[in-house]
Amino acid sequence: MASDEPISVETIFKIVKTDDNQLEIKEIRDIINALVCDYAGRGIELKEVASGWRFQVRHDLSPWISKLWEERPPRYSRALLETLALIAYRQPITRAEIEDVRGVAVSSNIIKTLMDHDWIKVAGYKEVPGRPALFVTTKKFLDHFNLQSLQDLPPLMEFTDAVENLEAINETVQKEVSDENVGEGLS
Repeated sequence: MASDEPISVETIFKIVKTDDNQLEIKEIRDIINALVCDYAGRGIELKEVASGWRFQVRHDLSPWISKLWEERPPRYSRALLETLALIAYRQPITRAEIEDVRGVAVSSNIIKTLMDHDWIKVAGYKEVPGRPALFVTTKKFLDHFNLQSLQDLPPLMEFTDAVENLEAINETVQKEVSDENVGEGLS
């Protein structure tokens, strides 16, 4: 619970290994599985993501827990989400291939934002003239979206529906903020 990042079984093994205590990795996995069962049905859970194990608030409680923080979650544009989806579902992919699918140029700011979040990285360069960068997702992307591997990505139609729902939420939040600002201006 004290770690800022997920912890792998191997890291836990290194932490608990002493001369007096010779736990095996299998025993650590058994203890983790017992903890997963022990926390089932509680407000927090022990969840495995790409980088290891972490304690987190159960997903169905997040609407209430998020009210504890005043900050609003970052708003991501449709262009950024489309770019991220293309990289996630078609990796490795070049910027030109993304632009070909989307039909518009990919802003440098979008690529920079995704790289700043450490959600994507350059995995190499395509063997064609100009040697364009090949983008792939990172473990941090998987961790952020609560995934163990790329196979856990939702089917593409589900993802498209989620993007549309996110846009509707963004519009509602923006309207509420706009309405609040208009109300404040009248007083």
